[in-house]
Amino acid sequence: MDPDVDKVFEAATTWRAERVALRAILLASGLTEELKWGKACYSFNGGNVAMFYGLKAMCGIGFFKGSLLSDREGILIRQGKNSQAARLMGFTSVQEINAGEANLRAYLAEAIELEKAGRKVDFSQKDNLEFPDELQSAFDADPCFEAAFKALTPGRQRGYVLHFDGAKQSKTRDGRIAKHKARILAGKGMQDR
Repeated sequence: MDPDVDKVFEAATTWRAERVALRAILLASGLTEELKWGKACYSFNGGNVAMFYGLKAMCGIGFFKGSLLSDREGILIRQGKNSQAARLMGFTSVQEINAGEANLRAYLAEAIELEKAGRKVDFSQKDNLEFPDELQSAFDADPCFEAAFKALTPGRQRGYVLHFDGAKQSKTRDGRIAKHKARILAGKGMQDR
């Protein structure tokens, strides 16, 4: 047990009993516990396997390579349309955790085996960016802007495309593109200072 994780769990205002129950299962699986990104993270031989999530409607265990798990029970949740690897097993009570403990242990064992085998998630989808029409129009209007965008790293390009495309309305997409144009021309990603 990592004392830093103890502190985070003690300070938590939600999912306290569920955290304790899930933590016991995770530690019993032979995983190493540590605090990463402000969350309880569980690894095997240095490779991230699972992480505790406390959301509004549920808590659960996120599997870093969840897309590789067989998911025989069909219970893993894809966290968003752009999530390629991670999958979440959600719970809303200690009773639900107790009822699903056998499944959780089986999924953890499979995730550990994936880590032992060195399996990797194919992130080829990240290279297949589809630009929103508004971004393509901005490129057509300003070839220097297009050149600057395409000079960004693939990760920075993807971050911008996901941000622009996440807007429901065309005028919002246009606004987001205009807001970030100077940063793109300066060669900066969304998170760069």
